[in-house]
Amino acid sequence: MAEGVGLALGAMIFYGLADWVYKYAAARGVQAHHFLPLQAFFFAPGIYLYGLATRTLVFGAAFAWGMCAGVLVFIALYNFARSLASGAVSLVAPVFRLSFCITAALAVWLLDEPLTGWKVAGLVAAPAAVWLLLGGGPGPAPRATTTSVLRVLVATVAMGMVSFVYKLGTLAGGSPATVLAGQASVFLPLATLFALLRDRGFRPLPGGWRYGATTAVLLLFGLVMLLAGLARGEASVLVPVAQLSFVVTAGLGIVVMREPMTLRKSLGLAFAVAALACLAHS
Repeated sequence: MAEGVGLALGAMIFYGLADWVYKYAAARGVQAHHFLPLQAFFFAPGIYLYGLATRTLVFGAAFAWGMCAGVLVFIALYNFARSLASGAVSLVAPVFRLSFCITAALAVWLLDEPLTGWKVAGLVAAPAAVWLLLGGGPGPAPRATTTSVLRVLVATVAMGMVSFVYKLGTLAGGSPATVLAGQASVFLPLATLFALLRDRGFRPLPGGWRYGATTAVLLLFGLVMLLAGLARGEASVLVPVAQLSFVVTAGLGIVVMREPMTLRKSLGLAFAVAALACLAHS
């Protein structure tokens, strides 16, 4: 098994659970521009406390890389939310999920990570799983505006760069707490300012606070595990594994919400398992 894959699998599970909470909150009326600062209000102090408790929070180059990641995360999520407003979710969401391809390409190109046959097979199977599980809903093929397409492309590239910056932060000697604290120090004020400007105030639904707190805890565990994995393994392997979190979300939908197990979902899950096996073997 490739080094760090166990940690990436843990991150995948926590990401999937966080996606599930976000989906649950959205169904109950929590708006995206409220949800982002709500989770950041809890994530930022959480990661600083974790860093202080473990004595791994150090200000330096790795912290600066984390700050860069914070800007990129905001750019990615802002453009993704705007693309959803003017485009079909069945087109936009799968494209955004392919951000791990950007990370893998950057890692192979700039960090000289090897491009093995198993890795290529995994990187081919993973997008197929994305398309099968997230795209092609019922009804006529949806249309996306040019603006929506451009925004989701910007979001996808930015999110792919985020994971690459995580790797650069670990190469600079940064601990997960250092890199993520840098990210939180930038993302929290940006997300809060955006929500304040959009609503001329901050008035989230009262129930949104508990969803934000729950998601923050899940993301904290997931991101710490991913960064710990990146400190010892290849970004072109670990990031795609972690980003297959939609498999967890789909599984919860089938088991908990009794969503139908269609042939398309079965094939999507099979491709996801194949992608995980190939990437782990690489």
